[in-house]
Amino acid sequence: MKKDNPADKPTVFIVDDDEPVRDSLKMLMRSVGLSAETFSGAAEFLEAYDPDRPGCLVLDIRMPGMSGMELQEKLNEIHAILPIIFITGHGDVPMAVKAIQYGAADFIQKPFRDQDLLDRINKAIEQDASNRAQLLETRDIEERLSNLTPREKEVLELIVDGRPNKVIAADLEVSQRTVEIHRARVMDKMRASSLAHLVRMVMRLRNPG
Repeated sequence: MKKDNPADKPTVFIVDDDEPVRDSLKMLMRSVGLSAETFSGAAEFLEAYDPDRPGCLVLDIRMPGMSGMELQEKLNEIHAILPIIFITGHGDVPMAVKAIQYGAADFIQKPFRDQDLLDRINKAIEQDASNRAQLLETRDIEERLSNLTPREKEVLELIVDGRPNKVIAADLEVSQRTVEIHRARVMDKMRASSLAHLVRMVMRLRNPG
């Protein structure tokens, strides 16, 4: 039986320069069974950041040194998918709205109710799990696609475009029987259960969002 890896458990990463805030948030997470890690600043979090660890990031928008929005920018540059929930003061709301436009999952304004924050965190963790599952599936499809020969890839593209075997044979100047053999190999290598399944996999690569 495969043992659970602690790094696979969703973690709430808390970045705030205010130590009492960090400690109280960590206690809140643990009180509802969520794993939590705290960081006193953006640079400290970046140093420890591991893209394979799931969860979400609870981030103060105003901090000395690197601000929360600057950290978001750095994470966007490295294509991080960890959802960000910004903690904002009243005057920071316009900045928080801008952060949402740049991909943040949510923001919450001080002072906030514990349950309001927990609701946002649970939603962000669910979104992260969904994003990671889709990413894993996309990578799996890409790996299968890489096993196709150049000719099989040509046949695949024509299949997805809806061309029947007879037309594909004419386009590629091969026999219909040859197309049928290539088609069977494509279905096998892509592990497609049906033509519709094959098309869905290719469309996933063309439209990953």
